[in-house]
Parts: sequence; C-alpha cells; structure tokens
Amino acid sequence: MTLPVASQESVVEAVFPLEGKALPRDHAQALLHALAGQLPWLHEDVGAGIHPLKLVSGPESLALLSQRTRLILRVQANRLDELKALVGVRLDVAGHALCLGAVHLRALQPLATLYAYRVAASSVDESAFMQAMEAELAALAIAGERVCGKRQSMRVDGREMTTFSMMLHGLAPEQSLRLQQHGLGPHRLLGCGLFVPHKSAAAVGV
Repeated sequence: MTLPVASQESVVEAVFPLEGKALPRDHAQALLHALAGQLPWLHEDVGAGIHPLKLVSGPESLALLSQRTRLILRVQANRLDELKALVGVRLDVAGHALCLGAVHLRALQPLATLYAYRVAASSVDESAFMQAMEAELAALAIAGERVCGKRQSMRVDGREMTTFSMMLHGLAPEQSLRLQQHGLGPHRLLGCGLFVPHKSAAAVGV
C-alpha cells in the first residue's frame, strides 16, 4: 500500500485576525457560504478545511467573539496569493459582520498528541463512530491511543448532525503530520475532522 506523503511545506494553516462582535454558536455553514463566495475553489480543494472559531463560552445562542479569535484555514501553501485577496474583506456570516486582517501562514507541527473539536458521525452511536474512525486510521497507517470525547450536534442543511470530539496521542511525527493533512470523516469545510496539536493528553478536555 502506498501511503500519503506528509510534508510540512504542502499543507499549512492560514491565520487571519478577525474584527467582529458576535456570531451564532452554530455558524459553521454560514461561515462556509461567506468564505466560498470569496474563494470559489474551497469546494474543489479536497484537503481544505475551516477550523471552528473560538467563541466566548456561555448558554446564549449568540456568542461574543474574543479579541484573540482567529479564522484559520487549512490549505495548500501555494494558495497564499489567493488568500491575500481576503485581507480587509468584510464577510456577512448569518447577518453578522467579520472583517479579516492580514494573513500569515503557520506550518503544521508534528506533536505526539492531536485533538479534533468535532468529527462528523453518521449516528449518535459512539461504538459505530469509533469503528468507522479505526477503519480510516488503519487506511492511513496511523497508530497511537484513541480517545472519544464529547458528543455534540450542529445544523447542516436544516438537519441535526452528530459530532464527537476525539484525541489521539503517542503518535510518531510522520503519523501526526499525515493525520493533520488528511483529517478524519467528512465536512472539513464545516470544521469537522481537523486535528490540531496539544502538548500533552492531560491538556485536552475531551
């Protein structure tokens, strides 16, 4: 079996500072629509992903944006010139304005512990979810210890979709990069299946 090649140069994180006041907590699809209007190639780029935005915690359906909130896209490094065109753009996300600042690129880091805030599941059955993830991880030849975390839901095309958080640790550097590049499950443009490094398993609240 020929495995995908992990290369820090081919896939990067594009990081944009944000100016805005608030967003609905369930805003992933609205954010995708706003970005796809500026970057039509997003739907064609199989490896592209949009990280979930970090919002101020609370029970309200409308959440405040922290000054530290960043829009992070996982893209091919050769997209930089196209991403620069977003600087200063004002996005309308479900009726709320987001203004994008100057972009900078950040390399993927081959840390041994990776965490995904949400990975799309076909049902609420945690066992079935983990079986599906094991099959994908085996296809990518990724080892390490797996931990399934919190079950959540998000609205996609008017329907509820189940997601689980997930952590892997004890990964070799090559495996860490491969998992970050390829992710797990569908809907990476909705923030699903995107793994980010953590310094230790103890730091992750799954």
